[in-house]
Amino acid sequence: MVWSLTTIADYKYIKEYFDAIKSGEIIVGQDQIKLIDYLENRVLNRDDVYLDEQAVENSISIPGKYFPFKLFPWEKFAQVFIYGLRWVKSKQLVFNTYFIYVGRGSGKNGFIAWNSFYLLSNKNGIKHYDVELNATSEDQAKTSFKDVYDVIEDHPQIKDSSYKLRKEAITNVATGSVLEYNTANAKTKDGKRPGANVFDEVHGYEDYKSISVATSGGGKVPDYREFYITTDGNIRGGPLDDLKEEARAILNGELGIDKTGAQYSTMFPFIFRLDSDDEVDDPENWQKASPSVNYNSELKNKMMQEYAKMQRNASLRIEFMTKRMNRPIEDTRFAIADYDDVLHTQDEDVPAYASEAIGALDYAEIRDFCSVGLFFKINGKTYWHQHTFIYYKALELQNINQDIINIALEKGNAEIVHGRKIEPQLVVDWFIKQAEKYYIKEVCMDEFRASILAPLFREAGFKVKIVRRGRIEHSKMDPELSTMFIDHSLFFGDDPLMRWYTMNVYKHFLPNDNVEYLKIEAKARKTDGFFAFTHAMVARNDLKDYGPPSDDDGGDITMTPLVF
Repeated sequence: MVWSLTTIADYKYIKEYFDAIKSGEIIVGQDQIKLIDYLENRVLNRDDVYLDEQAVENSISIPGKYFPFKLFPWEKFAQVFIYGLRWVKSKQLVFNTYFIYVGRGSGKNGFIAWNSFYLLSNKNGIKHYDVELNATSEDQAKTSFKDVYDVIEDHPQIKDSSYKLRKEAITNVATGSVLEYNTANAKTKDGKRPGANVFDEVHGYEDYKSISVATSGGGKVPDYREFYITTDGNIRGGPLDDLKEEARAILNGELGIDKTGAQYSTMFPFIFRLDSDDEVDDPENWQKASPSVNYNSELKNKMMQEYAKMQRNASLRIEFMTKRMNRPIEDTRFAIADYDDVLHTQDEDVPAYASEAIGALDYAEIRDFCSVGLFFKINGKTYWHQHTFIYYKALELQNINQDIINIALEKGNAEIVHGRKIEPQLVVDWFIKQAEKYYIKEVCMDEFRASILAPLFREAGFKVKIVRRGRIEHSKMDPELSTMFIDHSLFFGDDPLMRWYTMNVYKHFLPNDNVEYLKIEAKARKTDGFFAFTHAMVARNDLKDYGPPSDDDGGDITMTPLVF
């Protein structure tokens, strides 16, 4: 490629970063090379943009007086496009959406804190420029907030004169600007008018619900900005994948500020990742994904240790490649099904004419999640309709994605249970209600808590089937279940919670071609609905495949529900 220079490109933080890449002093991936091409040949050479150098300098020097660290070269480079580059005519920001996709340990939370501190300050020059820190968990949302809080606490000269500190908010007295943190509970963000929205670890978002609520108040304050700063993760088909696709299109010339209409994009795509999986075996390449690694010996030593361990452990390899190198691995040994195949489960609901079902449940913990459901076989297709009881304290004590829970509650696929526990009778009552509509041939459950549940079900008139869970039954059903996903003959209806359950499970291959379904992560990623479904799968041959009613049946089908 031709490395061209413009007046703006000669600015020190741009030139230093470009020169370091061109000389080989720092090693970057192809996404960075494409970014330089985009900036030099489509952005920085324009006559209708200019650089506010003072704004950039302020964004570096003001926090630099107080923070216990300095910005790395890649971070100073980013500051140019966050604060300095503006349109000549409107004086508005050229880029107002910043997608910073960077490996774990690179200092992203410090970078967020640094910029949050500056945006509150007088030097930002905008009154009531509120900054909202958003994440899917409270711990993550609080991380950068606490960094800013601690910096102010450590400097009494500004704490006493310039800021009001509260547990959940930091206010600059002079500007009236407020720094707050939010979790995925969308209700807390209604009515806000932020100057900037920061989405930390956006890979944790299943959908756009809470993002949309947070951003709906944007644009009412000058210089509105959105930051999406993240490593990669395990969720596919969510906002992160959309951000990566927009970045790809910009870097390939399909979108950008030099386009019009639907192709116009104000995203600054700052992508750090390996170009291929095999590059991980040369530590010199790690800077492609972790641009701070060569400036931080402790980080490099930690990554060396993790790299050594991943050679002996497949799950640690997935973690290292996904979080450190931004190269998510979808190992077929661990995938229940491809994401696209799981997505197809929403294509159909249980037919209205369905009449006979097998019931199943997973009731491992009385103060956690409990999933119940009905299993149908109709005209060569399998249908599963689930419902989840959620003990209210489970959401308080575990970092569970609130977005997916809120959607499930709205759709009626889940309900919150208060009191001391999820009462067994509540579970039985759900099946009694379903039996008003369907003939429930039997209810499947594993041995755990069967001593409590089985008598209650039998008393209510249900036949109970105790099933084994684990490798034996999973190995038997896996070929058929895999075929269901591949052939798109398995349907959960429009139930994001069930899809979430399914994607939280992986296959663990054992000797003699045996398979066991296991939970990916112990606490935050629930699987109850999927394992309730597997209990029903154990009894799948107990249920006949009934097709739809036809005109030559001699009349309508007469359903025979259980009578109590």
